[in-house]
Amino acid sequence: MARSLLIKRLREEKNMENPFENPSGEFLVLVNAENQHSLWPSFVEVPDGWTIVHGPDNRQACLNHISAQWTDMRPKSLIDLTG
Repeated sequence: MARSLLIKRLREEKNMENPFENPSGEFLVLVNAENQHSLWPSFVEVPDGWTIVHGPDNRQACLNHISAQWTDMRPKSLIDLTG
């Protein structure tokens, strides 16, 4: 009995898609104190230390926002330190 449940669960997990890559999903763009950006599924709770700066919107619109706004990949603290 336990083996059949395990097989069923493994099949279900295999069929699950990554919510961060869902082309028809609804997303947010988050930013943290270091000005690092993140694409985030809208149905997932926003983690502490992150703020919503765009969305909800479709995946491509959020990626476009990130590309336009996050032009320097260095953390804010490093930018502040080096000028």
